[in-house]
Amino acid sequence: MGLFDKLAGWLGLKKKEVHVLCLGLDNSGKTTIINKLKPSNAQTQDIVPTIGFNIEKFKTSSLSFTVFDMSGQGRYRNLWEHYYKEGQAIIFVIDSSDKLRMVVAKEELDALLNHPDIKHRRLPILFFANKMDLRDAMSSVKVSQLLSLENIKDKPWHICASDALKGEGLQEGVDWLQGISYTTKKHLVWFSEEGDQKLSF
Repeated sequence: MGLFDKLAGWLGLKKKEVHVLCLGLDNSGKTTIINKLKPSNAQTQDIVPTIGFNIEKFKTSSLSFTVFDMSGQGRYRNLWEHYYKEGQAIIFVIDSSDKLRMVVAKEELDALLNHPDIKHRRLPILFFANKMDLRDAMSSVKVSQLLSLENIKDKPWHICASDALKGEGLQEGVDWLQGISYTTKKHLVWFSEEGDQKLSF
């Protein structure tokens, strides 16, 4: 059972589709994380850099997930905004060992948070301070400070230290999303126009 499968069970949603945006700079580990979150029978062994974007669709026992794994390469980042309206939750992945590009990651995060399709929506944002297995990796607290995450006041967010190759830290992220679904449920919209249950924030 993949982590998304467990999340689906906690949310109590049945056979619905959830759109998750997975963003971050290139080589931060986005595709590896998404692969680890999938059910074990859907995981791939060889991970290659994402060019442009990949749309991963996979089903769990409870949900149909559409994950937009967006390339973090500079020339493709302008593609991100075309999918903001689709997103119902955001996973933002940071290479915690890449001190030189932390400024660039912050610029991209700020642009994301100020985009009209994101700014006024209460989307939960899960940050993974990834590559914690590397010697130069900064702590999740340090990454949080460098990205000024404390300034995010209008959206629920959480940062987890992670090692995507081993899957470490990913469960904590899913647990947080599960907690958010309960603690802020009164602020969430759970039904579409037709009354169908839907995960939206």
